[in-house]
Amino acid sequence: MLNADGEASVTKGHVVRVLSRRTVLRRIIQGLGLTLALGPAVPVVQARERAAQSDETDRLITRVARPLDAETPVEEFVAYLTPNSRFFLRSHFSPPPLEQLSDENWRLRVAGLVEQPLTFTRQDLKQFEAITITAVVQCSGNGRASYRPKVPGVQWEQGAVGNARWTGVRLVDVLKKSGLQTNGRHVQFQGADHPGAGTVPPFVRSIPIEKALHHDTILAYEMNGRPLPLLHGGPLRVITPGWMANSCIKWLTDITVRYDEAQGYYMQTAYRYPTRPVTPGETIAASDLKPVELMVVKSLIAQPRESASLKSGPVMIQGVAWTGEGTIVMVEVSLDEGRTWEPARMIGEDLPYAWRQWQYIWQATSGQKTIFSRATDDRGITQPETSPWGPSGFLWNGWDRVRVMVAE
Repeated sequence: MLNADGEASVTKGHVVRVLSRRTVLRRIIQGLGLTLALGPAVPVVQARERAAQSDETDRLITRVARPLDAETPVEEFVAYLTPNSRFFLRSHFSPPPLEQLSDENWRLRVAGLVEQPLTFTRQDLKQFEAITITAVVQCSGNGRASYRPKVPGVQWEQGAVGNARWTGVRLVDVLKKSGLQTNGRHVQFQGADHPGAGTVPPFVRSIPIEKALHHDTILAYEMNGRPLPLLHGGPLRVITPGWMANSCIKWLTDITVRYDEAQGYYMQTAYRYPTRPVTPGETIAASDLKPVELMVVKSLIAQPRESASLKSGPVMIQGVAWTGEGTIVMVEVSLDEGRTWEPARMIGEDLPYAWRQWQYIWQATSGQKTIFSRATDDRGITQPETSPWGPSGFLWNGWDRVRVMVAE
């Protein structure tokens, strides 16, 4: 629903439609707690120019209104690349003030177990080779709403994921410029966003040195050929291809090389999952939990959609599939509750870290039908019928299913 100003409502579970950059700016300013009128005053014009780097979020499904957590409608995934304006949003806190992210004020600091702590401006980063990686970014809780019994947290359905081309510089090049010490085992990241209350811990996480030094781990400043939008972490965001998005820190300002893992709630308590089967209500020892890192093999049906009314005859079933640090080798479709499976046709680009598009022509007959899909990657791992239950609802990758009605 739209109000008299043409703004979208932010009721949970409804589609958000933002009609103009004026509306985008108003919503960003309100989210930052600033009081600025949208008139002709020079400060407002400057703010609009800065905010214009952020794409208009014109069709997302809001799960939490503030800070904004919103997912992509699954039918958008018929496209290989997810447009910036249709890419899901996940934030723990509101975006930092625009002034803090300006060219004049933003800095990237590298410290810790390095020979020479350094500070970089945006211009300084241009000394490094620019590379582009096509990669899926997916929230660790994508699919959480499918767990039974339900678990707390944002009730993501299927759309907290997207595939984009990320351009930036290799993290390893930035670290080497500072001179890595041999006892550095983990690399910690922190962004410019901060909790609103002093009792809430900052969002700080780390990755093992092996992932940090991988030549495909980058510090991205572009998304799909455009400057990284504010709501997606601009001006700089970590991209760890093949890993869940909890390590893809937004609004990056601080890199610290450490001997041990980052401390604090978001590393030592949150974003950890059981290494063994558990039951609801069971007490799980810390030694039985490990950090969420690698993505699991998964497929989604983008068309037809749930509850679609179809005509009998040929029906195009299509979707996408992805995995962690490998590639998808097969997608299968079942129309008899998983008793038998038929291979889908793989189409489009086949790149590490990116998703793979697939299609299947179904000769539909009348009645209520359920379409299932499952994927297999190059490690021989096949998407399971359901995911093991966990207290935080991470890593859901059960068979995808869509129920449709076929008329004569």
